[in-house]
Amino acid sequence: MNKRIWILLCCLACCLFSTAQYYIRGEVRNEHGVLLEGVKIKLKSKPRQLFSSGSSGAFGISVTQIKDSLSLHLEGYEKLSVLADSRQFQRLQLKTLPGTLKLYRNNRASIVSNANTNAYLPYAKQGESYSGLIENDFIKAAAFPETGFSLNIDNAAYSNIRRFISNQMFVPADAVRIEEMLNYFSLPIIENLSQKNIDQFNFNFKHTGCPWNQTNQLLFLQIEAPTIPLENVPPSNLVFLIDISGSMDKPNRLPLLQSAFKLLVNNLRDCDTITIATYGGGVGIVLPPTSGAFKQTIKNAIDSLSAGGDTPGSGAIELAYQLAKDNFIPQGNNRVILATDGDFNVGQSSEKELEELIVRYQQTGIYLTCLGVGMGNYKDSKLESLSKKGNGNFAYIDQAREAEKVLVKEFTKTIFAVADDAAITVRFNPATVADYRLIGFDNKKTALEDSSSVLEGGEIGSGHSIMAIFEITPAKDSAASVQQLLAAIQLSYKKPGTNNIVQQFFSANYQGVSIQQTDSMYRFAAAVAMFGSVLRNSKYTKDYQLEDVLTLAKSGIRRNDLLQNEFGRLIEQAILLYHPPKKKRK
Repeated sequence: MNKRIWILLCCLACCLFSTAQYYIRGEVRNEHGVLLEGVKIKLKSKPRQLFSSGSSGAFGISVTQIKDSLSLHLEGYEKLSVLADSRQFQRLQLKTLPGTLKLYRNNRASIVSNANTNAYLPYAKQGESYSGLIENDFIKAAAFPETGFSLNIDNAAYSNIRRFISNQMFVPADAVRIEEMLNYFSLPIIENLSQKNIDQFNFNFKHTGCPWNQTNQLLFLQIEAPTIPLENVPPSNLVFLIDISGSMDKPNRLPLLQSAFKLLVNNLRDCDTITIATYGGGVGIVLPPTSGAFKQTIKNAIDSLSAGGDTPGSGAIELAYQLAKDNFIPQGNNRVILATDGDFNVGQSSEKELEELIVRYQQTGIYLTCLGVGMGNYKDSKLESLSKKGNGNFAYIDQAREAEKVLVKEFTKTIFAVADDAAITVRFNPATVADYRLIGFDNKKTALEDSSSVLEGGEIGSGHSIMAIFEITPAKDSAASVQQLLAAIQLSYKKPGTNNIVQQFFSANYQGVSIQQTDSMYRFAAAVAMFGSVLRNSKYTKDYQLEDVLTLAKSGIRRNDLLQNEFGRLIEQAILLYHPPKKKRK
């Protein structure tokens, strides 16, 4: 071989060797085994470049050497530095920081001391999913005088129950969340109107007899949030995230949502900003950030939507939060509004994976409102989990009137939060109360099985009223009087945008009046609670029938209240469904 050619070949080989390409491949998970998306990765050999893990937690980076040092970082996790070998697939794990770890625990709606997790049958019919709930039991006040429960404005359960009954379908027990049924009506505090505090929460209570158990009593607790007039609500940065996948191609899904969002647009101000993103066969931006002054432009974008494709929910949520973050308004109202049937089937789709995803944004100051629609494949459990983990609220839209209620009539309640991480602690007086049972606020089965589960506070919207009902057994040895204390109540919450805990203290004294002698609102509230209990086949109301619920409801329904009258008709429909009249033999 020619000496000159030999030298040229050697030089070429040296050049190729010096620029040899290697590929470092791997995946990143947390200690729960969940694949982590968006992990920032830096290489020692490329200090000015930034790489990241993809939607499946995987990464692949070309390098010029067999080994290289990687530094990994993701908000809420400890930083990780490793020496990676391109000849091996990298399976890396990020450890959750202690402050973030508690967010991943199964959180409770209420704290009870003797929860029974045995009697549970999951609902798995028609493709719908609901979180398994365990009903709260009676608790001995002498042994465990203190209990607590989370406050929120979720009301999805009631309209979903209405959908089942209106369609002549039996209601799954786990679809019945009594606190959300009471929330739906937002029953106002009617006493001491002149003494209402406009800057803090207001409180009222009522202590009455119990209609379904003559030996017991009821304690109604009412908490009412301060009301912020619409003109005083800070500018809003709203991202509509709308599911346009194939499962949404039905009249009671995408078309219903389009009508709902156009109603919401009518409430927008010039200072508000709207962005519209969609997912279905892919993820995209339909409308870039647009002022509320351009209402017709926004409505045209909503009208342009059509359904088709699969459901890449996790990637869409990532995009929506990024859009909200890009247009973040300091001291403003920043919120993602997710509208879907919850049937995510691409990417992270399990409840746990979606919770892991959404919790990373919990400290960003961006809220989440979930609007559920549809039937047959409606995933209530997923949307409920997302709203709880996303500092948000949850509503189910079964008809156009419901869309108007949620997004027009109760616009500020739905869209603007006045309190975060809100929870109530009630300490009963064993001298007057022997046993107590919180009606509703039932915990998920998974939360009760998790020894690390904690009480998770909720988000409260402007002007919203929350009612909670305890069934109590009076202490046998007490000669109770009006002056005696039944319970001391502590309300704790954070003002949005701060970490400062605000506390208010109230008390409930013995009244012991007949429920028929109180305002009709309390009879109505008791009827709502009992309707839920009967639908759930509660052991505490086994001798109480839907016909009894109707009698109680009729004594409390106000003639001029459309929602209350509709509730009466719903009970009548349920009676025909559950107790159909027997046909006479010819």
